[in-house]
Amino acid sequence: MFDGLDAEAYDRSYSDIALARRIFRYLATQRRYVMMVVGTVLLISLADLVQPIVISQGVGALVDSPGLGLLIGMSILVLLASCAGWVANLVRRRASGRAVGNMVRDLRVDAFKAAIQRDMSFYDEFVSGKIVSRITSDTQDFAQVVVLVTDLLSQLIVLFVLIGILLSIEWRLTLILCGLSVLIFIAALAFRRAARYVSRQGSRVLANVNSNIQESVAGITVAKNFRQEKALYNTFDAINRQAYRINWWRGFVLATIFPVLNLLGGVGTGVLIYTGALTAQEGLISVGAWYLFVRSLQNFWDPLMNIASFWGQFQSGLAAAERIFALIDAEPVVVQTDNQTVGPLKGEITFEGVRFQYTSREVVLPGLDLHIRPGENVAFVGHTGAGKSSVAKLVARFYEFQGGRLLVDARDIRTLDLHEYRRQLGYVPQSPFLFSGTVLDNIRYARPEATDAEIEAIARQIGEGEWIEALPQGLHSNVGERGARLSMGQRQLVALVRVLVQQPAIFILDEATASIDPFTEAQIQ
Repeated sequence: MFDGLDAEAYDRSYSDIALARRIFRYLATQRRYVMMVVGTVLLISLADLVQPIVISQGVGALVDSPGLGLLIGMSILVLLASCAGWVANLVRRRASGRAVGNMVRDLRVDAFKAAIQRDMSFYDEFVSGKIVSRITSDTQDFAQVVVLVTDLLSQLIVLFVLIGILLSIEWRLTLILCGLSVLIFIAALAFRRAARYVSRQGSRVLANVNSNIQESVAGITVAKNFRQEKALYNTFDAINRQAYRINWWRGFVLATIFPVLNLLGGVGTGVLIYTGALTAQEGLISVGAWYLFVRSLQNFWDPLMNIASFWGQFQSGLAAAERIFALIDAEPVVVQTDNQTVGPLKGEITFEGVRFQYTSREVVLPGLDLHIRPGENVAFVGHTGAGKSSVAKLVARFYEFQGGRLLVDARDIRTLDLHEYRRQLGYVPQSPFLFSGTVLDNIRYARPEATDAEIEAIARQIGEGEWIEALPQGLHSNVGERGARLSMGQRQLVALVRVLVQQPAIFILDEATASIDPFTEAQIQ
């Protein structure tokens, strides 16, 4: 059932304490709302406690001196307590919703920021759909952790207040109650490991489902071309069934926690009622005090059950948080030794014995020596897999080389500020990617401050602008998702103009004219 759900290479295990510390850092940014939640929960609990206390005291007073005024007073007090609890609950829900929303937003921002800072080799090795699942689904599951943490803080306060009140009512029964509570906590902790395991597997299988859907939709053209819609569906169905089985077990484990704890709580209540009745019968406590103690038990069991089941229920959110923090903490492969200002580049590139390999068994460049002078045009020709694109990607600093030196203008590329360096680097791949929007939006992507007139002037330098006239609305034509509304040749032209607008010092064409007719290619050259 758990086949294919192995951890990613960058995954890591965090202790509950380590995860709790990081979660509390996010929680600390919402301390105002957290304090509102804690305060309102305390008010709600006090309002719930007022009712049995008023009734208990009123019963005793009515026995001594019955009267209508006393009954009316008791009713008003109970009504006011109920209204105060209702208002406090409304405020609690609003504050809790705001705190949860803000924290999920902050975590999602951190996860997305980490994802876009990962190296190109990271996306070569790991499936993008699973990464997307961590940023979307897992951050949403993280909300459960936030809710539980805010509840835990408030429930702890309520529990201590209740223990103080119960001690003032009857200290002997309270000691027995505390002893029974320890047994409930032990039972709750027994669920911890199982809950963490099934929750982690549930997150992984959801990532598989999201990844499969994304890949299927992206490759639907290929599937239809080869009439493989049935195979596409069968693959999804198998993954979806696995997700169903795992989430069934996940739900079973998490749903078992509360019934078991409630059963133990029921046994504890029975013990305390029996013990309290014997104590009242012997005259050690009054009947009113015994009633008040028994009536207050439910107010004690509710927060106790929430706290006792905390680690079991918490594991689902912790498993999601663990996957998100693993993405944030993933070690970069491309590491700069310095962050020096680049300045205007001349474009001199030197490879000195550069050794590069994608894996330990796949050596692409065993020791490349190459010198490209400023202003020089160099073409790389070779069979598939010879390393032509690898050389280009090393110059772009997309990958880390394992040996030798790569110099740009006689400076080690590892010492340069990558942001500044890449601003002067133009790279046009063989399969260009276009964002949803217009042709103009995609060209301006490299230099947002470029004017429409400037972009059109540069675009018309290629093929005398005939390719623009072929577009339904010229530069204002919508390219569709990934540029699907344009031909491959048109996409390459858009990608080329996008780089030309950038006015780079180093220009790299990675078979960027493969889908363009010979006449237009000659004009580009």
